[in-house]
Amino acid sequence: MLVYAGTRAVMRLAASTLCPLRVEGAEHVPRDGPALLAGNHLSACDTFFLMAAVPRRLVFLGKAEYFRTRSPGGLLSRAWCAGLGFLPVDRDGGPAAARRSLALAAATLAGGAGLAVYPEGTRSPDGRLHRGRSGAAAMALASGAPLVPFGIVGTDRVQPVGCSGLRPHPVTVRFGPPLPYEGFLARERRPDGLATTAVLRELTLLLMQNVSRLSGQVYVDTYAPRARRRP
Repeated sequence: MLVYAGTRAVMRLAASTLCPLRVEGAEHVPRDGPALLAGNHLSACDTFFLMAAVPRRLVFLGKAEYFRTRSPGGLLSRAWCAGLGFLPVDRDGGPAAARRSLALAAATLAGGAGLAVYPEGTRSPDGRLHRGRSGAAAMALASGAPLVPFGIVGTDRVQPVGCSGLRPHPVTVRFGPPLPYEGFLARERRPDGLATTAVLRELTLLLMQNVSRLSGQVYVDTYAPRARRRP
């Protein structure tokens, strides 16, 4: 809790000085209870500007690599991510890992938390909004939590890929109204009770169309390639 509060305080200071932050549509984010926030991903600092923009505490999904490193610097980063409450996600674990992530997210939302996710699965390599993966839609349909789209603008100028510090530049975070996905809940289900692939894809496309409108990015219906891992 102290790690999150301290990190948010530092980002609030940065957001009022070095990188002026403008928040639009904050009234669309529930003040309490379960909420699923889903939006674009331009920079490593997106998470921290979201923390500064939203007064309630948020839980974030983080790639499992953050929790596996053994280097001295990596151990410090690992402890920091754990202190922030990041939930580890194995992006290369196949369907079994995806089911574990879904169950973890559902339990988090069931506990009344606010969960923030990036449906693209990685940072945009070219500034465009890429096809969303179906995890956010699956989490929403499994939990019934409000699904709030958001668009972040300017963070790719604040912290470009390969840059470790923050550069002066304004940032805008826009939240849209929760998506009306009740009709999707009544659609056909798989034998295990989960939503079908067709339903997930349809809701994901609706989500990404709203994110595109909020971020101003051009949408391309191809997955963003993940950055190569360092050997």
